[in-house]
Amino acid sequence: VVHGKEIPWNLFTPKAPYQGKVIENDVHPQTLTEDTGDANWETTHVTFDHGGNVPYIEGQSIGVIAPGPDKKGEKPARIRLYSIASSAVGDNQNSKTVSLCVKRVVEVDGTHANREVGEDKPDKAGTAFPDNKVYRGVCSNHICDMSPGDDVMITGPTGAEMLLPEDPEANIIMLATGTGIAPMRAYCRLLFHDDAGASDGGRKFKGLAWLFMGVPYSKSLLYDDEHQDYKKNYPSQFKYDYAVSREQKNAAGQKMYIQTKMAEYADELWELMQDEKTHVYMCGLKGMESGMAECFGPIAEKAGKDWAEFAKAMKKADRYHVEVY
Repeated sequence: VVHGKEIPWNLFTPKAPYQGKVIENDVHPQTLTEDTGDANWETTHVTFDHGGNVPYIEGQSIGVIAPGPDKKGEKPARIRLYSIASSAVGDNQNSKTVSLCVKRVVEVDGTHANREVGEDKPDKAGTAFPDNKVYRGVCSNHICDMSPGDDVMITGPTGAEMLLPEDPEANIIMLATGTGIAPMRAYCRLLFHDDAGASDGGRKFKGLAWLFMGVPYSKSLLYDDEHQDYKKNYPSQFKYDYAVSREQKNAAGQKMYIQTKMAEYADELWELMQDEKTHVYMCGLKGMESGMAECFGPIAEKAGKDWAEFAKAMKKADRYHVEVY
C-alpha cells in the first residue's frame, strides 16, 4: 500500500517467474535508434504479452531473466530490472501487454569480454565485431535479439519511487537520459494518449508536463514522434526540450547536457518547483543529480535558499522522484 493505495507488487519472483511471449508492437519498430557508429548504438522497444497476469502501474519496473550464462557462468542469469515504458493498459490498451525500452550493451576491447577475437557474431541488428574482444550485456542482448513468438521470463512488478501523483492538477517536470525515458513515456501515454486518461472529450490531467530529454546524438532520440504529437495537440500542457550532447552547444559554447538545457529555463523551472503541486521525476544516468545542483544552486542561493536542503524537503514531501544508475 502506497499513500493509501494498493498497488501490484512482486506477483512473480525469480524462483517462480511468469512466462510471457514476445509480440509484435503495433506502435514502434523494434529498433528505435539509427546506427551512429558507436558499438552500443541500438535501443529497442520490445513488447511482451502477459495475458493480464502481470498488472502494473506507470512508474514501476519488471525483471527479466535471461537464460545465461552470465558473467559468473550462472544459468539462468540473475534478474535484470527494467523501468516499464508502457502505460498500465499497454501499448494496445488491452491491459495484457508490457513494453520495455532497452539499450543493447556492447563494449569493444574493454576491461571485460565474453566473446574472444573471432567469436562475436552479428546480432539481430546486424552489428558484429569479429576482429575484437567483445563484451555483450547478457540480458540486454537477450531482449534486443528477441522476435515475436519468443518466450520471456518476467518477475515483478516492483518499485514505488516513480509513481505519478493522484492530483490531476499536479505539474510534472521530467528529466530523462537515454532509456531513462521509459517511465516518462508511460506517464505521457496515460496523460495525453490513452482512453484511460480521457474524460468528457478532454483529458483528466489538467496540469503542466515538461519533458527534458538528453541523448548523445539526434539519431538516438527516443519516442520523438510521440512527444511532437503531444506538443502539437496539447501546447499549453506539454513542453518538450532535448539536449543532444555531441551535436549541440549552448550560447557559451558548452556541450548541451540536460542541465545545460534546463539552465535556459532555470528561473521558470525554479518558480514552478515552489508550487507544492509540482513533482520532479529523474531517470537515467547518475550525473543528473549533480546536474540539478549545478543548474539550481545559484538560483536557490539568490532566493536565500540552499539547493541541497530544498531538494531534500521536496523528497520528504514526495515531490522529488529519482531513479538513477
